[in-house]
Amino acid sequence: MTREDIEQFVGDHDLGGDLLFADGFDDCIIGLHFQAFNHAACVVYDRSKMLEQLVSDGMKHDEADEYFDFNISGAYVGEMTPIYVNTTL
Repeated sequence: MTREDIEQFVGDHDLGGDLLFADGFDDCIIGLHFQAFNHAACVVYDRSKMLEQLVSDGMKHDEADEYFDFNISGAYVGEMTPIYVNTTL
């Protein structure tokens, strides 16, 4: 699923306002979450893939984990904040 696919789907189905994306992590998108209470959607990311990308960009794994927790998943930007899912344990 690409960013463009998601934007098109949300636009076609009138699922709320502007989507929020984690910049630079389009390859880590795994889907959408629909919020029943406000009929909005938010983007869902694979946390493991995001960590892999941070490591491939030059961070050590523990640095990537800390960076992700503080700067990405710890950044609440409203009700359409993306969701980050662990797909591996």
